[in-house]
Amino acid sequence: MKIAVIGQSLFGQEVYCHLRKEGHEVVGVFTVPDKDGKADPLGLEAEKDGVPVFKYSRWRAKGQALPDVVAKYQALGAELNVLPFCSQFIPMEIISAPRHGSIIYHPSLLPRHRGASAINWTLIHGDKKGGFSIFWADDGLDTGDLLLQKECEVLPDDTVSTLYNRFLFPEGIKGMVQAVRLIAEGKAPRLPQPEEGATYEGIQKKETAKINWDQPAEAIHNWIRGNDKVPGAWTEACEQKLTFFNSTLNTSGLVPEGDALPIPGAHRPGVVTKAGLILFGNDDKMSVWQRILPKVLEVEDSTDFFKSGAASVDVVRLVEEVKELCDGLELENEDVYMASTFGDFIQLLVRKLRGDDEEGECSIDYVEMAVNKRTVRMPHQLFIGGEFVDAEGAKTSETINPTDGSVICQVSLAQVTDVDKAVAAAKDAFENGRWGKISARDRGRLMYRLADLMEQHQEELATIEALDAGAVYTLALKTHVGMSIQTFRYFAGWCDKIQGSTIPINQARPNRNLTLTRKEPVGVCGIIIPWNYPLMMLSWKTAACLAAGNTVVIKPAQVTPLTALKFAELTLKAGIPKGVVNVLPGSGSLVGQRLSDHPDVRKIGFTGSTEVGKHIMKSCAISNVKKVSLELGGKSPLIIFADCDLNKAVQMGMSSVFFNKGENCIAAGRLFVEDSIHDEFVRRVVEEVRKMKVGNPLDRDTDHGPQNHHAHLVKLMEYCQHGVKEGATLVCGGNQVPRPGFFFEPTVFTDVEDHMFIAKEESFGPVMIISRFADGDLDAVLSRANATEFGLASGVFTRDINKALYVSDKLQAGTVFVNTYNKTDVAAPFGGFKQSGFGKDLGEAALNEYLRVKTVTFEY
Repeated sequence: MKIAVIGQSLFGQEVYCHLRKEGHEVVGVFTVPDKDGKADPLGLEAEKDGVPVFKYSRWRAKGQALPDVVAKYQALGAELNVLPFCSQFIPMEIISAPRHGSIIYHPSLLPRHRGASAINWTLIHGDKKGGFSIFWADDGLDTGDLLLQKECEVLPDDTVSTLYNRFLFPEGIKGMVQAVRLIAEGKAPRLPQPEEGATYEGIQKKETAKINWDQPAEAIHNWIRGNDKVPGAWTEACEQKLTFFNSTLNTSGLVPEGDALPIPGAHRPGVVTKAGLILFGNDDKMSVWQRILPKVLEVEDSTDFFKSGAASVDVVRLVEEVKELCDGLELENEDVYMASTFGDFIQLLVRKLRGDDEEGECSIDYVEMAVNKRTVRMPHQLFIGGEFVDAEGAKTSETINPTDGSVICQVSLAQVTDVDKAVAAAKDAFENGRWGKISARDRGRLMYRLADLMEQHQEELATIEALDAGAVYTLALKTHVGMSIQTFRYFAGWCDKIQGSTIPINQARPNRNLTLTRKEPVGVCGIIIPWNYPLMMLSWKTAACLAAGNTVVIKPAQVTPLTALKFAELTLKAGIPKGVVNVLPGSGSLVGQRLSDHPDVRKIGFTGSTEVGKHIMKSCAISNVKKVSLELGGKSPLIIFADCDLNKAVQMGMSSVFFNKGENCIAAGRLFVEDSIHDEFVRRVVEEVRKMKVGNPLDRDTDHGPQNHHAHLVKLMEYCQHGVKEGATLVCGGNQVPRPGFFFEPTVFTDVEDHMFIAKEESFGPVMIISRFADGDLDAVLSRANATEFGLASGVFTRDINKALYVSDKLQAGTVFVNTYNKTDVAAPFGGFKQSGFGKDLGEAALNEYLRVKTVTFEY
């Protein structure tokens, strides 16, 4: 169908675009002249498409249509006029010209609110239903036959903007397109508008927008929210005009605390609070507290709910009554316990009614990417005190997609001053905020909610992990993200089970003693995580930290910050109070160092290299003797005896090295294979390696994705060159894969001797190091396995239970796997011996890393 579009604004632009997508031919666009040299969006869009654009300041003079305008319009041959947002008076010569006539959009449920200020009057009149009409234009003022109407609920605190943006704009565009479709199909109705219920109100002007104070609060609220910023609802106060816009209705009528503002004609003075100006109608009253506390003669700001005789059942009643009065308000029993005096409770209500306490609402500047058959939305700024903010000096760094080396986005790069801000926010949240006041069970409830949100977003999180870290998507879904969700659920269950004990001590006769211990959170914790499992390592530490009641500043690895920032967003949606979780992408030398040095940080949890771990430990000691737990480097031995299940040993041996591209802290750094099965084991391993598909981590059949970043790829190539130079046999791999991105071949070395570099140093990549040991030489191979300063993990394969127990007893490592490998679980403690660090992640033991024990002794 040939269509002429007559209108303006983004609304007109969107209708125009959608009509073209539907296959209609837009033969011409008529819009308003440029204003201050700036063209209207509708005209701009049409010009891009080469559609004729006409910009008339007027269509008629002295009541008559301008002949040249009519002629230019008629030359287009339009079959239908569509007026999506038209502020000009279009003469009937144009309206009636097309074969199908003209349709026009109106933002009200006609016949109610005919005229130009329909949205305003919908709110001013307190209508419970709003909506829009699309009607056949005639020579009346919005009186033509109706074609289509759609309605929506008007929310108590809707403004012109929220009603327009939530419903009238998006649904109105769809409605216009639907109306044209009905016309094209010959199904468009023409329903005469009834005169019953018809209203017409004039355009608001400054002189008519003055507030009438002699009416109920709801009417005043409707008047303020229904007026645009210009001219704006206004009143006289302090010998000047005050203009208001936007309003929140506090239908409870309770009196907040603040400075009085006398307003001529008002029922009572307004109150200036930190949250805003509180106004009153002629219907205010304080009834709820007085009904529940009948013995209190007068409720004052200092009146304490519980000290006045209220019990827990009264809390439920208060909450339910206030929720009923304040329609739509989210209020919980815990809120009363947090604000037990009348003044505090009112301030809490005011904040909630204004939306100031909505933890999940935050302005986020997303980077969006269409990838993996979905759109992922990634925050890229620092997360401090519940807000996403730029780093000091707007510093940024690029985060790279290791699959092709492309830049994903610019991520804010935290500076020392940003660390100080984040620590201050965490400290305030710990000492003064809601997090330290809520019950342990409610803390667990919030953590369960966070886990649920992570599960709802698991595909998006796994996709981001694949983009940013090169993790194979299917593995990221199961392990990187899946175990993160399990970790938060596990520790959420611990929140209300952190208990002290009572201890019998020597009695101070003739008196008696009671000694008990309390387990308390340590305070602000700094968590520094590596790049191999960005989300999972964050979760292992953060979940235990939060379950213990601490607040946290998280420093993700600079090369893989994106899932940590997405996690930060989900903490807001879960209702974790602002300041409890803070995330600072940045360099370890700057951010990690400042966290280690900061006097207000009471605990550091670190996963990374032994070299950096030693430096952190020193800084923690010098700064304020802060608590520290370290999961450091590894060179985990895996001993494979001839009496093993060889098929399983090959399968798990492959996993022990190549799992997560070898970027695995517990990866088997050296396989000791008994001489009699050595050659067969190697043959089968090489056969399996050659079956591995190296490719895009988002492909569902990929086994092996790219290494995490370019510097690590270079390190792996140098590592393999070292091995060849020292005389080890390179059986397969050892080179970069010839394709874009940071791909490295799965590699196998044999004939590795104990003195060689690759026998002692961790590759942290897909490099299998195989050494022989003589048949039956059990103690000798154990001695070789333990001849390292690392002790993170280890493994043994044998069918002999006695041998398995003996070896597991003798291996000097924090974890011993028997006839399996990589089998970690959220309930099983994880951590190393020797220079692989100390302290535990996961399991009940992890809680102790984030708690301090206080002893309390009574004499009675």
